[in-house]
Amino acid sequence: MTSTDTPPTAAPAARTPVGIGLGLLRTMRPKQWIKNILVLAAPFAAGDLFDGRSAYHLAIAFVAFSLAASAIYLVNDANDVEADRAHPKKRNRPIAAGTVPVQLAYALAVVLILGSLALSILASVQLLIVLAVYIAVQLGYCFWFKHQPVLDICIVASGFLLRAIAGGAAASIPLSQWFLLAAGFGSLFMVAGKRYAEMMLAERTGAKIRKSLESYSSSYLRFVWALSATVLIMTYGLWAFEIREAHHNSVWSVISIVPFVVAVLRYSVDVDSGNGGAPDEIAIKDHVLQVLGLAWIATLVLAVYS
Repeated sequence: MTSTDTPPTAAPAARTPVGIGLGLLRTMRPKQWIKNILVLAAPFAAGDLFDGRSAYHLAIAFVAFSLAASAIYLVNDANDVEADRAHPKKRNRPIAAGTVPVQLAYALAVVLILGSLALSILASVQLLIVLAVYIAVQLGYCFWFKHQPVLDICIVASGFLLRAIAGGAAASIPLSQWFLLAAGFGSLFMVAGKRYAEMMLAERTGAKIRKSLESYSSSYLRFVWALSATVLIMTYGLWAFEIREAHHNSVWSVISIVPFVVAVLRYSVDVDSGNGGAPDEIAIKDHVLQVLGLAWIATLVLAVYS
């Protein structure tokens, strides 16, 4: 028996109430909740971010999506337990390591899903519908579509898009067609870029990153990545001009195109190096990208709130 087939020896000792609790929390991946800030995008651009009623509903949307996303992580790890145990890194995940029982993970996931749906209806029926679609699509990814080429990257990208749509649904804000297109292709740009970076890393090191990469070539992922970047920049520019018309012809939204485009190009350099991980990891490491992001946000604040 090889070392990759042997469960970690510390797992049985860790199955205590405290160990199980910490294992469940780790599997829920609370650090990923930062992605749910996307629910603020549409209200921010509409100038309603600091409206009291909208802020309350957006807080509900953020918490509801955090609970739902954690439930999906629990289902994903429970469903992939056997494959994870054969993986050199994923074998240390709490469920794969034996710290958290599979059935307990599924049970908590059901509780979180029901809780997120019940919470979302406090904001609006529209938010409930968006969240229900998100959960259904992500469960489909966990059980059926994870290893289906094209569908896998589209479903992952849809998770970001649905978060952006949820913000409008929670605050009852009509969403611009250009905002939806920019959010959709921006999501696809990040997901395709991450897959492309993983492909480069796999080709360079020979490591098996994820099974779905076996169905792709680096040239195809680069094509999807470049196509989505092109549409993203175009639709963002159109959205920026739309914001200018909606906010007293402020020139700041048009100026925001400059740091936005430069940030996309800078992010692309990080991805093309083959060392880029998740978008949040790239943003943390690249200080120039952080400055560009702050400049972009500042110009939008001036455009919408000045």
